[in-house]
Amino acid sequence: MDLFRPLRKLKLESFNNLTKTLSFNIYDICYAPSEQAQKEYLAYIDEAYNAERLTAILSEVASIIGANVLNIAHQDYDPQGASVTMLISELPIQEEPLNPEAPGPLPDAAHNRQSRSAQTSLPLEPDKPTKESVVAHLDKSHITVHTYPESHPDNGIATFRADIDVSTCGKISPLRALNYLIHSFESDIVIIDYRVRGFTRDVKGTKHYIDHKINSIQNFVDKNTLTRYQAMDVNVYQENIFHTKMMLKDSSLDNYLFGVRESDLAPQETKVVNQRLRHEMAEIFYGTNMVRMN
Repeated sequence: MDLFRPLRKLKLESFNNLTKTLSFNIYDICYAPSEQAQKEYLAYIDEAYNAERLTAILSEVASIIGANVLNIAHQDYDPQGASVTMLISELPIQEEPLNPEAPGPLPDAAHNRQSRSAQTSLPLEPDKPTKESVVAHLDKSHITVHTYPESHPDNGIATFRADIDVSTCGKISPLRALNYLIHSFESDIVIIDYRVRGFTRDVKGTKHYIDHKINSIQNFVDKNTLTRYQAMDVNVYQENIFHTKMMLKDSSLDNYLFGVRESDLAPQETKVVNQRLRHEMAEIFYGTNMVRMN
């Protein structure tokens, strides 16, 4: 059942043809010591980030960036995973929006890494469009998320990946939603791409290939959040392509265990589990397979 019915007709303003796309992968890594614990982890993460919860998160993203939700498609999958796709347009703007090179808002409550068994509920129904037409820059404006829970067959490692795309045209910027999204998931590793495509013209006909200042995606991440991560950039400024990787520095093993606590492990087992977790995170962060030391 559609949560939103498409508007009959959209009033299109003279286009700002710049397409701004924020794409990133968020990874949650954990150690589940038995086959049963891995199944329970996958069941927990599948329920915690089901289509209903993801719809609520993306609805808040639309609100943060100043977008109007036109339509939503969402689906839970068997045995696990979920997808949500939103078609969005720009809300009517009375003044020029400010897109400073600065972090966007955080969630209302400071996000702390919760117990693996804790679940958070968010309101599902965002405000619905109330006008028959809106001023819009609609080409390629959408928000999507797809989730991929999985586990390693023999070493106890289980991972959850969320792939998120926020693509906008016009004056609004998807970068404003970056902080909220990082804090809406258990983000051990975050790999972010931001690209501005196309061009727009000023009143004199001069082309502009970007309409806001950006030196690094990191400048749009809250400073307190950034201090918790190891971060690196690979940017191609002349092509308006920006890439940032972030890996959590947290070394508390209990934050990565599911179905067991560090105090339950023997010293040698604790060492092995730490090595496996760090190895898994390093491979994902650097995007390459590495020689296992243990």
